[in-house]
Amino acid sequence: MRRSGSALTARMCVVVSAAMSVSACNWFTDFKRQPKMDPWETASDTIGMRGNPQMSVSIYGTAAPGFAYGRAPTHGAVDSMAAIVNPVASDERSLREGHKLYAINCLVCHGDRGMADGPVVQFGLPVLPIGAGTKAATQFSDGYIFGIIRNGRGLMPPYNRIEERERWDLINYLRTVQSGAAGVQIGAVGRPGETGDKLPSASPTAPTRPAPFYKPSISEAPATSTPSPAAAPSTTRPPTP
Repeated sequence: MRRSGSALTARMCVVVSAAMSVSACNWFTDFKRQPKMDPWETASDTIGMRGNPQMSVSIYGTAAPGFAYGRAPTHGAVDSMAAIVNPVASDERSLREGHKLYAINCLVCHGDRGMADGPVVQFGLPVLPIGAGTKAATQFSDGYIFGIIRNGRGLMPPYNRIEERERWDLINYLRTVQSGAAGVQIGAVGRPGETGDKLPSASPTAPTRPAPFYKPSISEAPATSTPSPAAAPSTTRPPTP
């Protein structure tokens, strides 16, 4: 019995040792499963993507590259963007797109005219007014508001999902509302869930996001060498005189 018990113990030790050695190895050694980092990715999932290297050309065409401006929701990070100049003209297109973006993202808290009377206020959420005569209208630069939208601060979350050019469109629209200009469109653009022209236009940040594809018109269609078929004889009788 002793010998058989010793042999069994030895066998178990061998099996356990083999299992430990197997578990310590990674049998999947193909390139698809090897540890790697994608371009501009950080080692931690809780840290934002790394900024573009200085003097590089960003695929986002950004005026606020990550290496120059922080992403923290702090006064310092937002203040650092205050000097950014708004590169988008406040034309009809920009105001139309900005109205849609404001209605989707801002109206629920700040209200139609930015006077902190959006629907969420009735549930007790304190909201700062940003309309005519407020600090946002008289003291905040376009770049500063750009930073607030991008990073968030206080109770306002970051709205970095709004692309950069669209952020400028939103700011142009907000400035128009703050000015009290006659004829400025306010309120919701469409009903909840309504799409089509009630939503902002296609993303301008191709190729990382969808962009409108080119559809040639009929006049631009390439000419073919195939002769057109002869016209079929008409079977319609001429009118009786």
